[in-house]
Order: sequence, then structure tokens, then C-alpha cells
Amino acid sequence: MQDTAAAQPVDLHTLVDDAIKAEDDARIKTLIADVHPADIANLLGSLPAAQRNRVWTQVPAEHEGEILLSLTDDARTAIIKTMEPQALIAATESLDTDDLADILPEMPRGVIQELLLIMEQQDRERLHAVLGYPDDTAGGLMNLDTVTVRADITLDVVIRYLRRRGEIPETTDSLYVVDRDGLLQGVLPITTVLTQDPDMPVAAIMRQDVEAIAATMPAREVANLFERRDLVTAPVVDDRNKLLGRITIDDVVDVIREQADHSLLGMAGLTSEEDLFAPIWQSARRRAFWLGINLLTAILASAVIRQFDATINQVVALAVLMPIVASMGGIAGSQTLTMVIRGMALGQISKSNARRLMWKELGVGVLNGLIWAAALAVFTEFYYHSRTLSIVIAIAISANLLVAALTGVLIPILLRRLRADPALAGSVILTTFTDVAGYFVFLGLATLVLL
Repeated sequence: MQDTAAAQPVDLHTLVDDAIKAEDDARIKTLIADVHPADIANLLGSLPAAQRNRVWTQVPAEHEGEILLSLTDDARTAIIKTMEPQALIAATESLDTDDLADILPEMPRGVIQELLLIMEQQDRERLHAVLGYPDDTAGGLMNLDTVTVRADITLDVVIRYLRRRGEIPETTDSLYVVDRDGLLQGVLPITTVLTQDPDMPVAAIMRQDVEAIAATMPAREVANLFERRDLVTAPVVDDRNKLLGRITIDDVVDVIREQADHSLLGMAGLTSEEDLFAPIWQSARRRAFWLGINLLTAILASAVIRQFDATINQVVALAVLMPIVASMGGIAGSQTLTMVIRGMALGQISKSNARRLMWKELGVGVLNGLIWAAALAVFTEFYYHSRTLSIVIAIAISANLLVAALTGVLIPILLRRLRADPALAGSVILTTFTDVAGYFVFLGLATLVLL
């Protein structure tokens, strides 16, 4: 029988790690010579700073720009600081204008000025056009490399024009029809160019029903639009309908990934830009703020408990059952909070349906409250032989699940109106409400009923 373990290939990370330990730079260079730039970026992101810098010195020069583009913000900044200005210019001057705009703010001022000086006037203007829009908008995402044609020519002319160009931008599925002022008139799919009569005029067969994307549209709405309409590319226009560029599916995939990372890390008060192997002091400083906020909320919950010391001292079972009430509220609230934040990201929640959503979640809270209140009441009766205590904890569970449902809906909506990030702050505020409400209701009822 073949040895399965022996047949398993050794992954690149392990091979490079062994080469680093052996201080074999030639081996490192050989291992990564034919690796895709995005995979090299992933490798660099998995290494501590010293090892990362060693591998970086062996990276193929022609891939440096693409690798920098694929790194997290913190890792890219750290590597840029180690590079000589001329090496940084050489690495980035071949990048597309929209890609260069993504990393330009992180470069030293002298490098930026020199890059602008060596750029052609047209490319410099295009770069300023991209930098004029925030990163999280369609204008910040767009690719400026588009192919445009006029409506008054034939397909034969279009084909001859494309042949003269020699190549077209990647992921090009359509040509854009514009007038003399650059205003978007329609879209001409490549399939139409290849399959229709060459004598047909562009104006007769171009699609005019394509809805262009406004440059100011938020990136999350762009991603939702691509998902709903199964788009591969889409034109981006300004408020005068002038064609500015296009957004491609690979840009949208990046947005979706960033949103997923943001939602996951935001629940813990972290950001997707943080380097996995950032310096200890830097990571500690970033996390300290939310730990401090959590400490304050924990102190608030403890203060509520402190008001009922006498009750807890006389009925020891309360100390055992308290965490159950808070935990059930926290989990139920997190479920609602997650669904609401997801709905916001997909553009499914608005003023018109927010009230209906709140009532729906309250209904879920009531139903789950009744089910689990009954279950916990039976457990309490069986374990502590106290009918009164079982009723108290049943009421407390029901009330806390209602609070959890209400706050799970209202907190992200209110945070969005205050222009705060629901994914980053929502869970901390929610936990505070469910803990305080759970402890107060449970211990308050116990004080009234049991003493």
C-alpha cells in the first residue's frame, strides 16, 4: 500500500521557512522565481518582519509592484520603508494608473514627486482623476484602461481599429460608445463585434439600456450590483455621464473579500489592514482601545451586580445561574446584529422596512424566549427544587431575549445614522445592553420575590 503521508507535497511556506533557517538566499530565490505575485504576497504576509525582509530581497524585480499591491496596508508600508527611492520607483512605475493610485499615499513624498515627473501628461491626469475619489467608491475602484469607439462607424472599422491596437485590456467584454465629448452613449459587446455583419453601423446594434455606475457610488453597492446582475465589467461615469473608466469583476472580488474581512475582524475591534506579524507594541496599541471600552462595559455590568450583593449572598444559586441569562442574551443579540449588518451591507434595509424588521426580530425573540425559558425553568426546578427560582429565571431569560432582539436591530441602524461603523462598535454596545439588562432583571426579580 502506498504511503499517503509521503505522497503529500510540501507547501511553499515550509520550503521557504527551511531555506530561511539555513540562510540559503539562493534557495529562496529559486523557490519563488516562478510563483505568482499574489502567492508571494501571501507568503510574505505569513512571515515575521525579519524573515519577510530577507525573502523580499530575493523577489523577482518585475513582480515587485504587483506584490506590493497585494499586501495588506501594514505589511506594504513596512516593506516600502526598507526600499531605496529608486528601487521603489522602478517597482511601481509599470503599474496601471488605478493600481498605482491605491499605494501612492503610502510612498515617501520624494518618490511620489519623481513618479509624477516621469509620467506622461495623460497618465498624470488620469491618476489625479482616480485620486479625486475615495477608495471605497466606484471612482476609487475603477480601471481607467478602456476601449472606446464612435457610434457613426461600422463594425469593420472597429475590427480594424482593434487589430491596429494589437491588444485590449484584460477582462474586456465590451467596448464603450462615446460621443466627441466623451459622454457615454452605449455599450458594444465583443461578441456582437465578432458575430454581426461587418457593414453594420455601431449605432444600430449597440446596447443603450446599460445602466452606468456613478463614480460616487459606494463600493459595497457596486459589489451588490455586480452580484445581482452577474456583471463582468461596468462603465463608470461622472455626474454629466462622461465615461471615466470601468469596474471589472476582479476589483469587485477584492471588495467582497475586504467586506468579509471587515465584518469578521470588526466584531473583535480589529481592521483588515493590520499585519499578522506587526510589531507587538503596534498591535497592542490598536487593540487596547477596544479592550478599554470592553473593560468599562464590564465594570458597568459589575456595578449592577454589586447592587444585589445581599440577594446573591442569601441565594447562592443566583451566582450560578446569572451567567446563563447574560450569555443567552448575548448570543441572541449577536445573531440579530449579524443579520442586520449583513442586510445593511447588501442594501436590503431602509427606512421603509426597518420597522417591519424590528417587529419580526421581536417575534423571534418572544418565541425563542418562551422555548428556552421553559427549558431552563424545568432544569432549575429539577436541580434546585425551587418553583419560585425557576419562574424568576424564566422571566429573566424571556425579557433578555427581547432586549437582545430590540438592541440587535436598533444599534446598527443608529450607528449608521451617526456615521459610525456598526461592524466595529456594534458588538461592544450590544454586549453591554444584554449583560446589564440580563443581570438587572434577573437579580431585581430575585430580590423582590425571594427575599
